[in-house]
Formats: sequence, C-alpha cells, structure tokens
Amino acid sequence: MFSGLNRFIKNLLPKKLFYRALLIVAVPVIVLQLIITIVFFDSLWIKTNKGMTKALVNEINTFIEVYDDEIYKKDEITNLFSIYQNLNIQFIEDKNFDYSYDERWFSPIDRTLRRELKAIFGTNKFWFDTTNYKELIDLRIKYQNGYFKFLVPRDRVTSSSARIFALWITVPALIMVFISLIFLKNQTRPITNLAIAAEKFGRGEEIDEYKPSGAAEIRQAGYEFDRMRKRIIRHLNQRSEMLSGISHDLRTPLTRMKLQVAFIKDKDLGNKLTEDINEMEKMLNEYLQFTSSSYLEKDQNFNLSELIQNIIEKYNNKNIVSEVPKNISISGRKNLIKRCVNNLIDNAIKYGDKVKVELSRSTNNLFIKIEDNGPGIPEKEYENVFKPFYKIDKGRADSKSSVGLGLSIASDIIRSHGGNIKLEKSQMGGLGVKIFLPV
Repeated sequence: MFSGLNRFIKNLLPKKLFYRALLIVAVPVIVLQLIITIVFFDSLWIKTNKGMTKALVNEINTFIEVYDDEIYKKDEITNLFSIYQNLNIQFIEDKNFDYSYDERWFSPIDRTLRRELKAIFGTNKFWFDTTNYKELIDLRIKYQNGYFKFLVPRDRVTSSSARIFALWITVPALIMVFISLIFLKNQTRPITNLAIAAEKFGRGEEIDEYKPSGAAEIRQAGYEFDRMRKRIIRHLNQRSEMLSGISHDLRTPLTRMKLQVAFIKDKDLGNKLTEDINEMEKMLNEYLQFTSSSYLEKDQNFNLSELIQNIIEKYNNKNIVSEVPKNISISGRKNLIKRCVNNLIDNAIKYGDKVKVELSRSTNNLFIKIEDNGPGIPEKEYENVFKPFYKIDKGRADSKSSVGLGLSIASDIIRSHGGNIKLEKSQMGGLGVKIFLPV
C-alpha cells in the first residue's frame, strides 16, 4: 500500500532538479500566503463586513419604523436619512413587483447581505442586486402597496482594505518567486553544463575547455569530471602511440618473414606459412582499427540516406534490396558510420545469398535494419559475438577470413554515437541487425 502511494507521489513530482527546487521554494510561500489569506478573511474581512452590513440593515429598518410613525413628516424623514446616513431613498408603488433574485452563493457580500435582511425582514420581503452599479448596491424593501428603493454605496457593506491586503500579499510573493527562479536557474545551469559535457565526452565528441562553476559541491564534481576526462584522453593518446609503435615494429618482421617464405622450396609449406602470415597481418590491422575506432574524427552533419545508397551501389549486387527514404540526415562521424554499415553488409553478404537494408526515422531516433537469409547465430550467442575476437564454433563465424572483430567494431561505433545495436532472428530466416541512433 505504502509503496504504491510512494510511486504515485513520485510520478506526480517533476523529474528535473530545477522544477523540484522551485517546488521547495514556491510551495511554502504559497501555503503561507493561503493561510494568512484565510485567517485575514475569516477573522477580519468577513467579520468586519458582517458588522457593516448589519449596521446598514438596522439603519434601513430604523428608517421604515420611523417612516411608519405618523408624527413625522415622510419627506423630512427621507431627506434626513439621505443626508446623514448617505442613503438614496425612493418609494415606488408597484403591487406586482417580483422579489425573487439571483442568489450568488460565491459572493461574500451577497451572502452576508442576504443573511442579515432575512433576519430583519423575513423571506420574500426584499430584493437586492450588487452588480447593476459599479459603486452602488440596489436594495428594495417591500412596504405596503409598493417598495422602498435604496441605492447604497458599496463601501457601506465592504471594507476597501481587502484589495490593499490582496495587493500587498500577492505582489511580494510573486517578486520573491521570480527572484527564486533567477537564483535557481543560475544554480542548475552548471549541473546542466556538466551533464552536456559528460554526454558529449561519452559519445567521443571533442569538448572545449570545460570550466566548472556554481556551488562548491557542483564545482568539485566539475573539477573531478575534468580531471577524469583529461586522464582518459591521456590514456587514449598513450594507447594510440603504443599501438602505432607496435604496428611499425610488427610489420617489419612480418615483411621479412614473407621474403623468407618466398625462398622456401617446399611450396605446400610455403603456402601454409604465407596464409598464417596473412592472417596475422589481417588480425593486426583489424585490431588496430578496433582500438582506434573512436576519438579520431569530428562530428559533422551528413546525408545518411545518400551514404547507405552509395555503399550498396559499390557492391553492385542484385541480391541486395534496399528501402531507404531520401534526405535523412544525422550529425556524427561519417567515416565511422560508413565503416559500421560496411562491416554489417559484408557479414550479411558473406553468410547469406539475399540481403535487405532498411532505413527509417521516428521523432527522436533513426533506425537501420540489415537482414540476410544465412545460417544466423544462436540466440544465446547474441551478446557474446560483440566481444572482441570471439568466435562461435557453428554457423556464421566458422570462417578463416574472420578474426572476430566486425561486430565488435560496429557496436563500438554505434555506442560512441549514443545509440544501440541488437541482434534478432531475421524475417528471411537468417540474422537481423537493428541499429538505433539518436537524432
């Protein structure tokens, strides 16, 4: 029960730090304003208005009582109350006047006035309207064969301090929330910049000099990220330099071995040794390409549809079918994407007779699908074949022409672009490779 309630509350809360911090600041301010407003209206405004309304109704009742007394002149009484009580009074003869009115329950003024009039005059003995005039209230009291019409100033039944109070309680709160927005934006911006820099670095993009900013904890996280980034770049540079040296050192003895094999009189033995040397050289080349597949090329915006079509056309193979829409572009490392697609199509052609290449796009992702009708790969090996130099005994990998790096390189390239790659059973009976790339 409590875990379900906890999940429900978490789903209601905003996901971003900026909006969560804004809630922490804004909610107490809003709750405090509501409490003060309720207390003010209950203890001061409503009670004050009730007292003012009760005094007005008693004055009207007094006027009618005096008006009934025969010892006073009617016109003098009306003039006296008009002058000294600020009441505009008029008697209108109308036996058929309808005393039903619109009971606006949402108006505090109407509720209070209706309650006090009922207490003094009873039901169906009065009528009033607080909306016909901007500054006046039209109030009518039944009297003999007609009614008295009172035009009462609105400030006789309501306190003007409510507007001033509402202004003073609302404007400072809005100003404080606005100032909080500015400060929160300044505090969350360094976190956003750190996340953007980490995302770019994770995709292998080049980052300009990162400058930590913000609160002490955020600065510390930024400094640690920058140190980590520089250590990783230094490690990658050292690895690249080491591999370049290994490449140079190993190619020389391999070349000498090729020359020595050429002088071997036993042709069968010479051919076997040549095959081994060629395999070693190919393994070395692919390994060097695998270890340097990222961090060497800058991002650029290019037409992915055109790139895939050019790759397919170079094969000049009628067994390759494509469904590639025109003018689908992406930002990334063009040569690496080209190499990835090349590797996957090479594998498909090597182990199948028919190949199908599809490209599609959604709102946030690009999808590349390559299928063949070859022997496929057992489902339990889907994860293992992405490991460098991994070979399975049966099916597709049982070939001397492969050193087990094609899928590893493809996976490394796609993941360095922030995407994903997965294998599945092809609709053609072989292997299907799905690539997801963020737009």
